[in-house]
Amino acid sequence: MKVNFCMLVLLFCSLFSYGQSDEEQIRVTINHYIEGTSYNDVPQINSAFYEDADLFLDRNGGELWTVTAKDYAQGFEKGEKGKFNGRIGNIIAIDIYGYTEIAKAEILVAGKKLLFMDMFILKKINGQWKIVSKAASSKSSNRTGDRVLFVMSNATHYGTSDLPTGNSFSEIVNAYDVFSKAGYEINFVSPQGGAIPLAYIQTSEKLEKEYLYNSDFMFSLKTTLEPQKVNPSLYKVIYYVGGGGAMFGVPENVEIQKIAMTIYEENEGIISSVCHGTAGIVNLKTKNGDYLVKGKRVNGYPDSYENREAKYFKYFPFLIQKTIEERGGNFLFSPRNTEHVEADGRLITGQNFQSAKGVAEKIIETLKLKNN
Repeated sequence: MKVNFCMLVLLFCSLFSYGQSDEEQIRVTINHYIEGTSYNDVPQINSAFYEDADLFLDRNGGELWTVTAKDYAQGFEKGEKGKFNGRIGNIIAIDIYGYTEIAKAEILVAGKKLLFMDMFILKKINGQWKIVSKAASSKSSNRTGDRVLFVMSNATHYGTSDLPTGNSFSEIVNAYDVFSKAGYEINFVSPQGGAIPLAYIQTSEKLEKEYLYNSDFMFSLKTTLEPQKVNPSLYKVIYYVGGGGAMFGVPENVEIQKIAMTIYEENEGIISSVCHGTAGIVNLKTKNGDYLVKGKRVNGYPDSYENREAKYFKYFPFLIQKTIEERGGNFLFSPRNTEHVEADGRLITGQNFQSAKGVAEKIIETLKLKNN
């Protein structure tokens, strides 16, 4: 079954716009908790909680442990204030009901191989959102704390046309699933941040259906990061997602270009793309001024496979293959609907949605070889 694209765009936009200012305030409050507990900052932790808040935690194999917020915060005094203690937190759900809010955050403690699920109740008190209650449990985890950054477009239409487009859902979930199961943390960025449009969704595909109805995953696509909120030093990989929308907004975004090249040159990380996502790498330049693709094998959606008679084609700002070749790249590709992955050092690219899984697998293989 093909999910109606316009309906998804409207749904995402309505979900994002409702209570947006409250959602931002809530996000600030929860991030005070996350950052405070990650950097042993007791005053910052306390600022997130209502003064009489209680926490309901587990200990001794599931025994209920109740502690006040103040006592919980004081437990971080033994750590050096301002020094990262290994806790990595991500907000994965926010639901607002008037003056009450329910939220969830994952807290990874990679050194102990533990993943905590923190569940919060917040109330708006005197105009400020405060955590009034928190419950948490943990489970063992293979996550390492290594991070991958997915780049996606905010474009809902091809250029100035009324032809709808978006990010390839298949290329998101097939790569995400591989990275997630391998223990990587995944974050999402788009030029404008916030909700992104999705395209090419097939609920008859088991994996796509699984993720489409995963509310925590969909929340992350509704709340992508703005480029200025990304810390490039945290990432080992940047992955450019395809779909028609990838041709618009991403390739010319200077901030995302800087993030990508910081990951590649300073972190010695990997730049990757799939299908039309390769449009995002055509403008990348190294410190010496050369195009990243110069002298490298590159893959993506071939120009000859585009339907030049279709309405969408005339709105393309450039051709991927032609631009790659003009900038010194060796563009290679296979027959239609064939998986094709090119790996040239730390540049890994794929031809189509069938290649998304293979790109992710090749990235993981390359990182393992690099670390051995």
